[in-house]
Amino acid sequence: MKITFNKGMLGLQECKEFDLVDLEGLEPYKMLKSTKDKEIGLVIGSPFEVDLEYEVKIPEETLDNLQISSQEDVLIYTTININSDISKITTNLRAPIIINTKTALGEQIILNNEIYKIKHPIFKGWY
Repeated sequence: MKITFNKGMLGLQECKEFDLVDLEGLEPYKMLKSTKDKEIGLVIGSPFEVDLEYEVKIPEETLDNLQISSQEDVLIYTTININSDISKITTNLRAPIIINTKTALGEQIILNNEIYKIKHPIFKGWY
């Protein structure tokens, strides 16, 4: 699925088109691969896999920008920082990626909720 980020991604404002790709054998993780620069790819995953109580209030502006009319059309992902040390693999719960599956529009937002960390450990307690 090709996703258009009209505002670009945080730190990648020049990249507006991404392919959402399954990572075979690494489900439930996916990759957002830039269609402009094949060297750019972001591993993403569901924040609900990491924090069952994770909550996102999508701002009205984002709902309008993405033309969201139903929550069934929304996917929420967070970026994942990979490291060879499993204790250092983190996800950015503070800046979720919102995708409207009907319009194929996406936007990364920044939450004002201080309980969500930029570097939240994914495998906390597994090592």
